Amino acid sequence: MNLYTVGGVAADFSQDTWWIWVIKAVAIVVFLIFSVIFALWFERRLIAKMQNRLGPNTVGPLGLGQSFPDAIKLILKEDFWLAGADKVIYAIAPAISATCAFVVMAVLPVGPGVSMFGIHTPLQLADSPVAMLFVLAAAALGEYGLVLGGWSAKSTLPLYGSVRAATQMISYELAEGLSLVTIFITAATMSTSGIVEAQTSLWNVILLMPAFLIFLVTMFGGTNRLPFDLTEAEGEIVAGAHLEYSSMKFGWFYLAEYVNMLNMSMLVTTLFFGGYRSGPILTSLFGLWGGDPNVGWFPVLIFVAKMWTFMALFVWVRGTLLRFRYDQFMHLGWKGLIPAALGWLAIVMIVVGINMVVRINMVPVLTILAVGYSLILLIWAFGDDTVKKTQQEIIAERESEEFDGFENGYPVPPLPGQHLPPSPRARGRATIDTQTIEEA
Repeated sequence: MNLYTVGGVAADFSQDTWWIWVIKAVAIVVFLIFSVIFALWFERRLIAKMQNRLGPNTVGPLGLGQSFPDAIKLILKEDFWLAGADKVIYAIAPAISATCAFVVMAVLPVGPGVSMFGIHTPLQLADSPVAMLFVLAAAALGEYGLVLGGWSAKSTLPLYGSVRAATQMISYELAEGLSLVTIFITAATMSTSGIVEAQTSLWNVILLMPAFLIFLVTMFGGTNRLPFDLTEAEGEIVAGAHLEYSSMKFGWFYLAEYVNMLNMSMLVTTLFFGGYRSGPILTSLFGLWGGDPNVGWFPVLIFVAKMWTFMALFVWVRGTLLRFRYDQFMHLGWKGLIPAALGWLAIVMIVVGINMVVRINMVPVLTILAVGYSLILLIWAFGDDTVKKTQQEIIAERESEEFDGFENGYPVPPLPGQHLPPSPRARGRATIDTQTIEEA
């Protein structure tokens, strides 16, 4: 017995015509482009507030027009082609990233069924019983744009960026996919509209909290955002996979990054926060006036508000956390997120298996297990059983320990209290000076 009585495609597209599809497709493209323009202003203003700066405030009211001259400047920059690059792949790599980013929203429901020019249609371009497989496939294929772009440049640093993009995709999409399997099991469908309908009485963020925590981390890795922007780490590989791109060829990569942020924000809203559906508090408030916040066009505002909440989280994390080292990044993915996702998947499958034999109310059982497993994950991630030491004590300990400039085989700079050993040339000079003094 499934947790919910939902299966298949919940949305009804039977009345849609070809011009309705065109309107929806154009609306998606326009919405994403203008959302990216607003996101550029939003990110710069929010980080400026965090850092006690002003940010863009001159072009247009509150600086809202600043993104337009920036976009024009990017379009008019000199567009060069590398003589040694693989011309075909070098040209189509940015298009792959941008195209895959734009198609994801096609299967995400932003609202319920509404009347559009006399036709009742869902606020969604398309859906399928396996729509989430389409989303995961498009997201994975989009990473090939970075991989092929860095490889086709036939340059060292872009190649490093493309290799990092490939390993990042493999490492973090495994954990992401495993975290989503629990949603497919409990909702009994991979249809995005079906998953939203399955959260009518209880959002998945409560029922499947460990899956949400794991997905929350992987969505930063999947969008190459701080603290996981290893594919374009400026201090290590200058700009990574798109180092050798200019003008709008670079602009497509840049656009794809922000569209992917929007996609991930919409995806986490759809999968864990009820999509366009309001919570019980808002539903109760509307009930006092005899209304329903889950019908008509109002749910679109709810969906957009949830989406921009997670966009703000992207910006907040960028302004707060430092970039991971590459070995730390891989360690977190393979030894942290993947085992955690497998453990939670096993728990959910055991509960569902027990329910098939002995009928139980799985909602309270899964909720209690979710809270307990989430606490274990948080303690593992942030818990520290060592006694807190002062900065002076930590520096004194470091001064007493030998430091060779490497940690787990990875070159690292010295921390306060650590000192790099002298170079072979310096040691040779010191030996000669000692011998000279002894001879004198």
